[in-house]
Amino acid sequence: MLWAAVGAVVASALWAGGLFLFGPLGGDPDLAGYRARANLCSSVDYDSLRTEYTEEDSAPTHNALKHKAIDQSYCSISLKKSSTSSYADAYLSVQVDLHKETDPSAEFTALWSEYGQRYDDYEVAKVSGFGDEAYLVTEDTTTGSGVGGSRAVILAVRDGWMTYQMSWNVYTTSYETNSPPEIAEVSRWVKSDTRSTLENLRSD
Repeated sequence: MLWAAVGAVVASALWAGGLFLFGPLGGDPDLAGYRARANLCSSVDYDSLRTEYTEEDSAPTHNALKHKAIDQSYCSISLKKSSTSSYADAYLSVQVDLHKETDPSAEFTALWSEYGQRYDDYEVAKVSGFGDEAYLVTEDTTTGSGVGGSRAVILAVRDGWMTYQMSWNVYTTSYETNSPPEIAEVSRWVKSDTRSTLENLRSD
């Protein structure tokens, strides 16, 4: 019995040590070739959105975090239709998380597939063609008139242990023409810009 107990303790220690030394079970995290960026804004491609918002943001906001468990990068861009706009006409944000110790699959599915549970005005649709799993989340409280309320489009993607969100939102009260683009049109732009941005995040 004593040797059995000692053996169990040693096995437990080796098991814990193996986890500590070699990382998550199953080997290295599946980052699908994506790389962390100190300045995510330099990798964000929003050429499709710029068909509507032609004025470039000269000072986008970015931040980054590096940790043994996760690398996180964030970028926020003010979108303007022209240089005469006093304030931003809309806002674009992008966030990339490289999960290095824990597979985010289950949490990602729960968070995005059930996004509408937390916010009544949002609609969720699963979309194909982006990584392992992706959801398009949209909101339109303008009642179709384009005057009053807000519109938003979020594309969330998981590719291996990388998770990504590109978000566009606008409040019509601050929109220069009081007629922001339709959700369907912005959804196409966000999908296109996500494809090119994800390609950039895989390059050197």
